[in-house]
Amino acid sequence: MGLFSKKSAAPQTQSQDEIDLAAEQKVTFRAVFLGVVASVGGFMFGYVSGQISGFFDMEDFGRRFGNYQDADGWVFSAYRQGAIVALLPAGALLGSLVAGRIADTLGRRIAISASALFSCIGTIIEIASTTHWAQFAVGRLITGVGIGALSVVVPMYQSESAPAILRGILVSCYQLFITLGIWTAEMINYGTHDLSSSASWRIPNGISFLWALVLGGGILFLPESPRYAYRVGREDEARNTIARLAGLEPSARSVNMQIDEIRMKLEEEKAGADTKWYEIFGPALLRRTLIGIILQSGQQLTGANFFFYYGTTIFKATGLSDSYVTQIILGSVNAGCTVAGLWVVKNVGRRKALIGGALWMTMCFLVYSFVGRFVLDPVNPASTPQAGNVLIVFSCFFIVAFATTWGPLVWAVVAELYPARYRAPAMALATASNWLWNFLMSLFTRPITDSIGYFYGLVFAGCCLALAAFVWLFVIESKDRTLEEIETMYNQKVSPRHSSHWHAEVPSGSRDAEEKPEVHSGSATTSSHGEV
Repeated sequence: MGLFSKKSAAPQTQSQDEIDLAAEQKVTFRAVFLGVVASVGGFMFGYVSGQISGFFDMEDFGRRFGNYQDADGWVFSAYRQGAIVALLPAGALLGSLVAGRIADTLGRRIAISASALFSCIGTIIEIASTTHWAQFAVGRLITGVGIGALSVVVPMYQSESAPAILRGILVSCYQLFITLGIWTAEMINYGTHDLSSSASWRIPNGISFLWALVLGGGILFLPESPRYAYRVGREDEARNTIARLAGLEPSARSVNMQIDEIRMKLEEEKAGADTKWYEIFGPALLRRTLIGIILQSGQQLTGANFFFYYGTTIFKATGLSDSYVTQIILGSVNAGCTVAGLWVVKNVGRRKALIGGALWMTMCFLVYSFVGRFVLDPVNPASTPQAGNVLIVFSCFFIVAFATTWGPLVWAVVAELYPARYRAPAMALATASNWLWNFLMSLFTRPITDSIGYFYGLVFAGCCLALAAFVWLFVIESKDRTLEEIETMYNQKVSPRHSSHWHAEVPSGSRDAEEKPEVHSGSATTSSHGEV
């Protein structure tokens, strides 16, 4: 009997064995701790992204790197500001493209540790900058290489290690930690921005070392991804890791089931021809490759970083006396709602949440654009305080929708999307598309807003509406499924609209594991404890 039913994509009835196996899984401290430590990579991403917006309004930073000074303070040209902001995602784009090969060569843990420590080189260059803005920008470029590599390997490591019952939440913790990093950077900026010396921006920069050391050292005390360990021949390690993270014995039925699934998928791969990275563009995988690219690109095209990168500049134009306070408000809403987003990840289907979130963000940007264009007084914003308040409120409404849906869920869905042998290059390409749009938006947002103002929001409104339609047509429901089940759903061409009702058939070898612990489907003989 095959691992999964050969029936078509029609909904199947969930078996009692499948229900029992799902109930056997536990939420363990080890699994949560693994997800939290790895997610520090997201914190690093958020921290370096969130701090730059506040630097442009700091006196010493402007004096050293600005173009000229006017009555309101130091001024950065659109392209200089854009270049300083954009070189971080440009470096991240490079890092994400090489991360897959590094992860497959060194293993997931070592790749994470090396990437975290590499980012420290860029931080040193930034802190050492004196009067040349290009040096500071190059430092951000190098920091970005490490951040970009982490954005691929951390979700990959989490998705391959976490039990199915926790996988969505733990991968989504990456986004939660991004928001916590942004919030922390904004709080530190607020505490130092009144300093007249270079400490105003060098202190926030220097604190970056702490997060890199926590992740780079802490990840070495965690187990390797069980799926990577199995693929390089360490089956005992893979079995024991799965068991420990799920709070089970190595011979438990669900552990046997996962090992059987991993083994059979690996045997299927070995039976085929040698794989090449460019096969992700072949007929079998092109659809999934494009889904991942569009989802990751879409996370940027929702417009979230429009607020986080240029927040102090945007809200200064509404007449607020202290735009740092507004950034803290937005950052707090973002972080708090991402916690709520973990509940959405666990209890609401991927499809429903992504579609609902995209439609809500469309509405927010429509209000933001038309109020900013037709109601707010661009010459004297203080004369239209109601319009300024509406902009801030609907910015918060937007962030609520993003933080509970497209923020955390995209990382989870893309991490679940690909077969094991193609996961590294496919995730690298998808994440690179995120960084590419991040770079383009960082570089061109100032020139575009200088030209069309608040109508820029209509671009994001259109993108959000298109993304809702895309998810409805092409993204399957993958909540609470193993990576191997998701692979089978794509192989069987399960209809996205019916995918929430699809159920896998339990492997026969795992069903009889309790009565015959010595035998596993398609495996070598093992002892009752699952040791080869």
